[in-house]
Amino acid sequence: MKHDNNYIIKVTYSLLSGLLLTISFPPAGFHWIAWIALVPLIFTSRNLSFNSSFRLGFIAGLVHYLTLLYWLVDTMGTYGNLPLYLSWPVLFLLAAYLALYMGLFSGILFRVSKKPIAALAIAPVLWVTLEYIRSLLFSGFPWELAGYSQYKNLIMIQISDLTGVYGVSFLIVVCNMTALITLLWLTKKKWHGQIVSGKIAAAALTALAITVGLTFCYGKQRLITVGKTISAAPTRKVAVVQGNIEQGIKWDPAYQVSSVHKYLNLSSLAKSAKPDLVVWPETSAPFYFLYDKKLSDLLKNGIQNFESNFLIGAPSFIIKKDKMINYFNSAYLLGPGGQVRGKYDKAHLVPFGEYIPLKRFLPFIGKMVKGVGDFVPGQKGAVIRQGKLGLGILICYELIFTDLARAMAKNNADLLINITNDAWYGRSSAPYQHFSMGVFRAVENRRSLIRSANTGISGFIDPTGQILDQTDIFKEAVITKSLPLMRQKTIYTRFGDWFAITCIIITIILLRLYMRD
Repeated sequence: MKHDNNYIIKVTYSLLSGLLLTISFPPAGFHWIAWIALVPLIFTSRNLSFNSSFRLGFIAGLVHYLTLLYWLVDTMGTYGNLPLYLSWPVLFLLAAYLALYMGLFSGILFRVSKKPIAALAIAPVLWVTLEYIRSLLFSGFPWELAGYSQYKNLIMIQISDLTGVYGVSFLIVVCNMTALITLLWLTKKKWHGQIVSGKIAAAALTALAITVGLTFCYGKQRLITVGKTISAAPTRKVAVVQGNIEQGIKWDPAYQVSSVHKYLNLSSLAKSAKPDLVVWPETSAPFYFLYDKKLSDLLKNGIQNFESNFLIGAPSFIIKKDKMINYFNSAYLLGPGGQVRGKYDKAHLVPFGEYIPLKRFLPFIGKMVKGVGDFVPGQKGAVIRQGKLGLGILICYELIFTDLARAMAKNNADLLINITNDAWYGRSSAPYQHFSMGVFRAVENRRSLIRSANTGISGFIDPTGQILDQTDIFKEAVITKSLPLMRQKTIYTRFGDWFAITCIIITIILLRLYMRD
């Protein structure tokens, strides 16, 4: 009975860590909780075998991802026509896959760290290693990595122009480990049979103070220097249009004309501000632009009344020599007269949303985007040129992939623009989570980021990560801002995920040393 009670307590602690992690992300947004969220898991998993620690970490991860990604059930049911008895198992499988990473973190940490100071050194590099692998494996799913919880903590996220979001995740785990070591010292608990002395706790607190202190000082200084650069930078006035078109009627031919009229009428509300660029969301033109002549002429004739350039989202296709058709999820840049000045094709597609992976083996699964065949990817890092101005377009969840925005900034994009259709997510946590990750793309590359979403959240983020303006969800909206054009390339823009790769190398070295012993 005592053994059963102990196990229930350990599972409860693991569940608590999973829930604490979830509420550190939006919309709850208690970002400070992330700095201690892992303490219950690490506390209860210490002194256990690899298998036991792995199981507890897996439980924590499973709870975290089920509560973080619960909205996928409604998305799959409403737009993928997947019944509940299949939607829930699919969510469970995804959450279980993601939970494996937290299970590995817990299992490896307590297997190789016989001393608390060793755990303090290993935990953050191991966590970043696993986050980075998750961002790449099986096309990657880096949704709400630990560092993203701090998107409103402007001072601490400035290091992202050096390390990317992974540097912030690193700091969070350092803090969690230090809190755990301090707790063990205060409660006289042991780590693998060793008492945690005051000296060890003091060393951990000192390491945390130095790490956080340097990050804080860097952040304060960068806010000042980048702020001065912003003040001196040239600007462009941009208007964002949020049409709030229901997903259920978006592709219905009966509503295509009214959708175009709606976007043109909303755009006219920004006309007096004389924006240089008007941005419409992903597939705001729900037809094949330039191919469907009637609707294309309606759109082009409508914007001739403006002196602004327009960026619109629309599907497109090309017919190859072998008469095969390639479909693209695209963004068109149109001049004031309606002429096409540039086009970007989405490079990172949504599996099961825009194409079916392993389609030959999964013939019973359909895409959520109806009316076309599987999309094909465009060129990574491609930038639309508008004279000397470079526009880096991120369509939908391309926003969560650090390498895409970085490739565009490296390719001389002056502005980053995310067009998306978050109507898929309904009134859930997802639009808030999706928007929050855009803050890091702005900071990492020191670029203004513009976001136009069909049902929200649309907004503007400056190169320090400051949210200048944002809309509510499921409301028609038009907002306009003058945004700075930044052209310098950060360490992160130039060298990418060097920090995460360094963590991988250190993790491999530490694991090899452990295996020798």
